Amino acid sequence: MVRTALKLRAMLVAAAVCPCPPLLVPEVAGGAAAEMDAARAACYDAVGVLAAARPDQLYVIGPAEVAGRGPHPQGARGSFAGFGVPLEVSLGKGEPARRELPPSLAVGAWLLERTDWTCCPVEGLGIGEPLARDRCVETGRELATGADRVALLVMGDGSNCRTLKAPGYFDDRAAAFDAAAARALGSADTTALLALDEELAYDLKAAGRSSWQTLAGAAQGAGLAGRLLYDDAPYGVGYMVASWS
Repeated sequence: MVRTALKLRAMLVAAAVCPCPPLLVPEVAGGAAAEMDAARAACYDAVGVLAAARPDQLYVIGPAEVAGRGPHPQGARGSFAGFGVPLEVSLGKGEPARRELPPSLAVGAWLLERTDWTCCPVEGLGIGEPLARDRCVETGRELATGADRVALLVMGDGSNCRTLKAPGYFDDRAAAFDAAAARALGSADTTALLALDEELAYDLKAAGRSSWQTLAGAAQGAGLAGRLLYDDAPYGVGYMVASWS
């Protein structure tokens, strides 16, 4: 009975939504680092809100290819060597894991290192971009019961098709998709997040869709308020930063 009561009290108390391009890391961006200054500053602010919520457990979630999907324990390492920079990061302090963090979680670990995260234990979860909406909701609900006070750092990008020079080329549906996602993230609207079209997100190469819908599952019933801190597409890719608390 005690365990059941604890589970009922467990809930999501805060979330930070950040983009996950390796270019967010100045060492990777090189001479173009200043182009992401505003996004980077917004991410720092969002992570600061997580710390202020005093969570008992932080989960960093983000899109991952097959090899990087699933749980990543505290202390798991990530590297930006594949992007030409000999920079390594750690997901909190702990023993190195056998598997390397996927890029999205490596960017999340980098943000935590740069903001001196020491508030609580941290674990990672790599999520498949094609993960169905219902599975995202189920996963989010499970995360929300991981401790009495849970926080999420949610990594993910919007559409990859905002301009002709974008990595996914131009798609005239991209701006509207990103605008809908930004409105939902900025208002902590879980219903609107779950209404994002899975097939359209896949067509637009929106890597954040599954992460955002996992957040929606975790936040149902939590009564959090949202604030949009950044919304732009400097490389033709939708980057959004939001804070929920």
